[in-house]
Amino acid sequence: MVNPIIAAILSFIIPGLGQIIAGETKKGIIFFVIAIVIGILSAVSLFISIIYFIYAIYVAYDAYQLAKA
Repeated sequence: MVNPIIAAILSFIIPGLGQIIAGETKKGIIFFVIAIVIGILSAVSLFISIIYFIYAIYVAYDAYQLAKA
């Protein structure tokens, strides 16, 4: 059992890592790939950087919920 707060922090730093340590490897890899795509697009626009930040918060929340369950 993984601590939900640790999973959320890890997933906020590296999107998908919290899901992977919580046992949802496929979901974690998908979140990581999406984060890479958004990160590449954020080089073009500040607005997309804001979207990336919101996405990172969502992924951290999802990791928290997975580890909590």
